[in-house]
Amino acid sequence: MSSPTETAALEQRGGGPPRPGHGRRVVAALAVTQTIGYGVLYYAFSVFLAPMARDLHATPAQIAAALTLSILIAALCAPPVGRLLDAHGGRSLMTAGSLLGTAAVLAWSRVENLPQLYAVFALVGVACSLVLYEAAFAVIVSLYAPHERGRANGLLALTVVAGFASSIFLPLTGLLLDRYGWRTALVALALVYGLAAIPLHAFALRGRPGTARTRTSAAARERAAIVTAATRRRPFWLLVIAFTANGGAVATVAVLLITYLIHLGHPPVLAATLAGLLGVLSVTGRLITTGLQTRLPAALIAAAIFALQGVAALLLPLIGRSVAGAISTVLLFGLGFGIASITLPHLLVGRYGTAAYASLAGRISAFSVADKALAPLGAVALAQAAGYGWVMGAVAAACAIAAFTLVAYHRL
Repeated sequence: MSSPTETAALEQRGGGPPRPGHGRRVVAALAVTQTIGYGVLYYAFSVFLAPMARDLHATPAQIAAALTLSILIAALCAPPVGRLLDAHGGRSLMTAGSLLGTAAVLAWSRVENLPQLYAVFALVGVACSLVLYEAAFAVIVSLYAPHERGRANGLLALTVVAGFASSIFLPLTGLLLDRYGWRTALVALALVYGLAAIPLHAFALRGRPGTARTRTSAAARERAAIVTAATRRRPFWLLVIAFTANGGAVATVAVLLITYLIHLGHPPVLAATLAGLLGVLSVTGRLITTGLQTRLPAALIAAAIFALQGVAALLLPLIGRSVAGAISTVLLFGLGFGIASITLPHLLVGRYGTAAYASLAGRISAFSVADKALAPLGAVALAQAAGYGWVMGAVAAACAIAAFTLVAYHRL
């Protein structure tokens, strides 16, 4: 007999597994909104940094602090948003987040000083917690609750498409900036995001039918029991450590790679080209990981790839001055760039089921997303104090911690 939470989840989707056509439509809709969402709410910022600093009479560091603030706000919002996703599904929350994100980007185009910029990016952080990967993953996990293959394929398709967000939106944003200036470019991006995300979230996702509300209290109690039991035991905290450590390592390399490659003597064009490969490699890594998960434990696959990333970080200071050495180390590190996003859902569902997935994922995101915001700042300080070699050593240590922790998790 199904538990109250499982019954409510099935009713939320319409009483059973999704029809193939409906499941594909939901994944396709989310792939579009994630691609545009990451492009507008995250990647576009780097293109606007210099002109914003000039017009707002601020330093690049002061402008960059706005993005750090938005990431920290998203981390703080992750646990409560996860609970709301488990309780109410994604339709209303993601639609509201799309409205907020659109309004925030429009407000961004009108800022005149740093306090206004920081206030706007606090709203962007809230919007990101409602509409980006964590929320989209929760929708797909719920949609394919008892169907592991459908869930894996849906998550893979979503992340493969969204993995090209930077490749699409960095040049598009640069083109808009060059032709219209940063304020008008932001208005255009806000319209692109709003016209796509608001209707897709409102109409492609399903709300909770009235019959499911009668079981809300019982389902909420069961979800709370699952979360309480999970957070009191070692496996959950091993996942927190593993994905927080790896998230910080990946964020550090993403931020500092171009600067470090130039420091090693490579031309800026080559450094930027190699860094640009990380997005493509993240897609490759996800494809490899998903294929291997049918034969090997997901925790061990991720542990092996995290360990290879650590090796790459250690090798970069040693062989990275040559073009071949730089390419090989970037390729090795890049293969693990996107696997955390598809491995964590697999591990959480495998151990705890789908009923409280978003609540548990939200708690882990509170740590991992905060580390993604703070680790690069610490890495910059370490590089200035002791050199980039120590930064790569710290990255390697974080990858090793993530790998060993996942091996320990697998053994429990």
